Amino acid sequence: MVNSKSKIAILSTVINFDLYNKSSHFFPQDIQKYVIDGRNGMHGLKSLFYMMKMLKNRNIEWLIMADEDVLFQNSEIVFDIIKKMQSENYTVCGVRDGGMISHRTFNPYVINTFFSILNFGEIEKMWDKNEVIKNNYIRDNEFDDDLTNLKSNYDIKSLYEPYYCFYLWLRRKNNKFLFLDAEMNKDQMTNSVVYEKKVFIYHTWFARSYGKNIEQTKRINVVFDLLNLTAKNDQTSKPIVFKHITFFFIQKIKKTYKRIIIRLGLTIM
Repeated sequence: MVNSKSKIAILSTVINFDLYNKSSHFFPQDIQKYVIDGRNGMHGLKSLFYMMKMLKNRNIEWLIMADEDVLFQNSEIVFDIIKKMQSENYTVCGVRDGGMISHRTFNPYVINTFFSILNFGEIEKMWDKNEVIKNNYIRDNEFDDDLTNLKSNYDIKSLYEPYYCFYLWLRRKNNKFLFLDAEMNKDQMTNSVVYEKKVFIYHTWFARSYGKNIEQTKRINVVFDLLNLTAKNDQTSKPIVFKHITFFFIQKIKKTYKRIIIRLGLTIM
């Protein structure tokens, strides 16, 4: 059992630092914060790969992943979830990316990365990037989850998000997933996440638009106001920020190369 918060960390892949600077004050306290700077296009599966590289050998046993548009109403509940995951051998916790949130109608067998908890220590031991990449496929009748109580539409054959292969890989290695319930808020965009019938976070979505789009900014600020959030005396250390300086240029070169190959009618090896 983890008896010290020193082995628990929280990671955010951040596109909007203005929102992060506001929301991160309500993150779980007294744990190390890490940030991946996503303003250069580093997100999704590429962010997961970068996470595994940058957090390697940092003595992290449990990793909380939370986007900057996640607002914690009761951050202490994450530690209760971790205790349950430890005692019942869960590797991944999160909300299904289909059937739970009205505007996420994709694969219910995997989670959406806006919020999750990972047994990072165990994943680090089994990590194999090449294996993960090879798991971007769906088999008929592979999983036996009971989906009868899902509230919204879903597609069991969806490969909508490239990062699904990470979670499909974990499932195929017989790792247990703890799926949390979600409820839609009055604005029909924000969703809450529930554990043991208690709402502990709100996910507003549209982090990119905060401070740029008037309507979305107002909507997200309404959620802050509804939660009556007041900044805490944050004892957590400042975030350690990772930024892949050449990532944007590497991706641009790769895209240009692919376009040239396509025009020439050649095959990429």
